[in-house]
Amino acid sequence: MTGPIVRRGAVLAMALVWWWAVLRLALAYDAGVLEGAVAAGGWGLSLLPVHCVPKPGATGTAGSCPPEARPKPHEWF
Repeated sequence: MTGPIVRRGAVLAMALVWWWAVLRLALAYDAGVLEGAVAAGGWGLSLLPVHCVPKPGATGTAGSCPPEARPKPHEWF
C-alpha cells in the first residue's frame, strides 16, 4: 500500500517543481538556466509514450506477452 502512495507523492513533488519553474520563467525577471532546464525537461517527458502497450494480436514484437501479464490501468500509478 505504501508503494502507490510514495509514487504519487513523488509525482506530485515533481509536478510542483515543474510548475514553480514555469511560473518563475514567466513572471520573474531573474529566472535563469535552472528554471529553463526544469521546464524543458518536464515538457520533454510529457512527449514520451509511457502508456503504450503492444496490440493483442501482435506476435514476435518486443514486449509481447499474454493479456493476463499486462499491467491493468489501475496499476499504472
